[in-house]
Amino acid sequence: MKIRLRPQSAGIALLIVMCAIFVLSILAAGLAFSMKVESKLAVSTDTNQRLVWLGRSGVEYCRWVLAQRKCPYDSLNQMWAGGPGSECDNTNMGITSTVVLGDGTFTWKIIDLERYANINAPNNGPEIQQALTLMGVDAGSISVISDSIQDWVQSGDAPRIAGAKTDYYQGMNPPYNCKEAPMDDISELLLVKGIWDHPEIYWGGAATNHPGVSFQHHLGFGSAPGEVPNYPFGLVDVFTPFSSGRININTADANVLQLLPGVDANAAAGIIKFRSGPDGVDGTPDDTPFQNVGQISAAGVNPSAAAQLGGLCDVRSTTFKVTITAQIGNYKRDFHAILFQPSGGRTIEVVSFYWNY
Repeated sequence: MKIRLRPQSAGIALLIVMCAIFVLSILAAGLAFSMKVESKLAVSTDTNQRLVWLGRSGVEYCRWVLAQRKCPYDSLNQMWAGGPGSECDNTNMGITSTVVLGDGTFTWKIIDLERYANINAPNNGPEIQQALTLMGVDAGSISVISDSIQDWVQSGDAPRIAGAKTDYYQGMNPPYNCKEAPMDDISELLLVKGIWDHPEIYWGGAATNHPGVSFQHHLGFGSAPGEVPNYPFGLVDVFTPFSSGRININTADANVLQLLPGVDANAAAGIIKFRSGPDGVDGTPDDTPFQNVGQISAAGVNPSAAAQLGGLCDVRSTTFKVTITAQIGNYKRDFHAILFQPSGGRTIEVVSFYWNY
């Protein structure tokens, strides 16, 4: 019996075919994956653009909401502020907190910036010092921070006694210049001498790895050596870089109200009690907002102090921060805008528009 052997070349050919099939399979899988990724990127890019336009639509919606204000004052119970509507609001305007637009939605929030003090205001040293005092900042640091903030926002070659100009900041790592111009964003405070190395003064609270109420001491008894002070609020909670410069006594909180000369804790509490109505809660239907600054004396403010507050306070707001949360499917993004309404005008101007990445 004769046995025939397969030629060796046939086995090699089969091996080559199998390797080719394997390589082609890998290439095909890679191509499919690449096409899938590119499709997702294309969808994501398209969705991002749509989110931007949805955010812009939200800003336009808020401009419309603010344009509907008919009251001679602005307060927390009005519809633009998320309240139920005041006696002079038109509650039939169809304002909703969530707006559906095509296959997307957006929610909106408006806060007035006159509820804060203006960090760029001229001669605001006393306000800054008062804020730091209320926070409980060490007395030796108050003049350093106050002088340094004023040096940062105002031009001039020589620093104030405890302040700092470019020569000081050039010694930082990395070095930078003193701005010597109004702040564009309140976070610039984190660059200022006395705050950059103590960010808790900006943020409030304390840097701690121990959460819980047992570490939230706000009684002002001081801190242990080496312990980061726990402040009841931060500079970011009471200052803004953009506003009319007058504090709205209908929207400011107790800390901001106490930055006004002649207004202590009791007077601030009286102002809030007056405007919040019988239930003592801001932003509810029974609120009784101030209709003019002259009424502040009826809230327990010393008459002599009340007479000096006319140029520092107001019952109207002209600058607003808008936050829009836009969503399409599982994609979501927050957008922000600063709106400004010139005094006596009806046009709501968009000063800036930006978003979080």
